[in-house]
Amino acid sequence: MQRNPRPGRAWIITPALRPDRFEAAQTCGARVALVDLEDSIAMADKQAARLQAEQFFTRPNAPTLGVRINAPTTLEGTRDLATLAGYTIKPDLILVPKVESARDLELVAGVLDAEGYTPDLWALIETPRAFDRLASIMAAPRLGGVVFGAADYAMTVGCGLGWEALLYARCALVNSAAAAGIGAIDSPAFDLEDLEALQREAELAKEIGFAGKGAVHLRQVDVINNVFTPSPEEIARARAIVTAGRKSGQGITSVDGQMVGPPFFAAAQALVDEVDGS
Repeated sequence: MQRNPRPGRAWIITPALRPDRFEAAQTCGARVALVDLEDSIAMADKQAARLQAEQFFTRPNAPTLGVRINAPTTLEGTRDLATLAGYTIKPDLILVPKVESARDLELVAGVLDAEGYTPDLWALIETPRAFDRLASIMAAPRLGGVVFGAADYAMTVGCGLGWEALLYARCALVNSAAAAGIGAIDSPAFDLEDLEALQREAELAKEIGFAGKGAVHLRQVDVINNVFTPSPEEIARARAIVTAGRKSGQGITSVDGQMVGPPFFAAAQALVDEVDGS
């Protein structure tokens, strides 16, 4: 059972020290726009980035706006949380990197949760230890969803960034997220020029159960949205399956020559609910 509907399709991230990119990130069509305090910011610039990042959340009528902080068990992560707690306008979503236990999320919630403000907390799963502890991480009551961190995971394991090399990790993450009733977002593709490769990877990610995919450049957003947005044909088929399920009393039947039953009815109903509710 889904705990709560969560934003899928394209997520984009932009460095906190590039305010000239803020508006573009917020208006490019991504479902979630994140400002980054972690990997894109040099250690010497962390405090300047924290102060600059507050401007990211002042835009009205924006999509879901979030921030990727530094790992909460580090000094820089602690400073991030203290600064965020003092923001006048706060982020909707906090992406927590290097999550390896439910306690990491409890630390963030303990600092930021306040009367009238409980940000959506998403875990960036990017280490072998995190994959060994997925069940306990997914049990964290404040966890809204998970994001796959391919680059850090591949670096730690010593594997490549190709689809086959990371297939086990992706499938494990999607399976655990589904068991917990939360969404999963795939890692960005790091080749900024090869949009055909991005589309293939996004299609594969959707096929194994991801709800969306990260983007690190504006040109990637439309490709990702096009893959993860249900097509008119997919919607029509889902409606036909829902109708067939009702007529059959949720028993086995067929639609366009394909056998369908309860799992198909549930999946089709979820798609129809998403479309009608968006």
